[in-house]
Amino acid sequence: MEKQTIAYILDGTVTAVVGTHTHVPTADHRILSEGTAYISDVGMCGSYASCIGFDKKEIVNKALKIKSKKEPSFIVASGPVTLRGVMITSNSAGLATAIQPLYDHENKP
Repeated sequence: MEKQTIAYILDGTVTAVVGTHTHVPTADHRILSEGTAYISDVGMCGSYASCIGFDKKEIVNKALKIKSKKEPSFIVASGPVTLRGVMITSNSAGLATAIQPLYDHENKP
């Protein structure tokens, strides 16, 4: 809700309001009435088979409180990566004319 509120306050004065937190893109991209592009959550870039970019085994063990010989660490995951974002086109006044989600990943399982 806060992201949408900020977008409406800034509509027509900025090119875009692009939020992220959930690491998963939302499907609410649009151009607001005064020319500001908006999306609540653009998503994340990182390992496709991970827990928000971290080694999934360590994160799962931590969530299940499985004790390991060492303290769980936040090791960046390796392997095929995903790229998520948006491409925004603007006019000479700096207002958005288009917003297109981007989603791609290598070696999709």
